[in-house]
Amino acid sequence: MAKTFIITQKRSLIGCTKSQRATMEALGLRGRHKSVKLADNPANRGQVMKVQHLVEVKVEG
Repeated sequence: MAKTFIITQKRSLIGCTKSQRATMEALGLRGRHKSVKLADNPANRGQVMKVQHLVEVKVEG
């Protein structure tokens, strides 16, 4: 089974750039304390690194 991430939004998007907001939307995060499960691949890793100050990441599998 491939590795996955569980990403939880921990901080608000107030004061963030448009690019960071778009990244959060692309990750599927739409509000505080919401979580999504994503595959561990270079594209998703890059997105998470861009908004790492807003999210909490747990590695699964």
